[in-house]
Amino acid sequence: MFGLGKKRSKLGEWLDKRGVSQQWLANNSKVSRSTVSELCQADGKHAPTQKTMAKILKALRNIDPNIKVDDFWNM
Repeated sequence: MFGLGKKRSKLGEWLDKRGVSQQWLANNSKVSRSTVSELCQADGKHAPTQKTMAKILKALRNIDPNIKVDDFWNM
C-alpha cells in the first residue's frame, strides 16, 4: 500500500495513484529520498526550488509526458 494512510500532497497522490515509489522518483530525478518524502507530505511546509522541480518533472515525464508544474505546485 502506498501512502500508508497519511495525508499526501498533489505529488504524493499522483505517485500513489500510479503505483510509483518515492524511491523510484529519487533515483530517477537525482533528488534525495528525504526531499522527495518531504514533498509528498500534505503539510505544505516544503516547497521545492526551481532546480528540484525541474528534476522531478523531467523524471515524471518518462511516465506522463503531459504533466506540468501546476499539476503539483501552485505557481
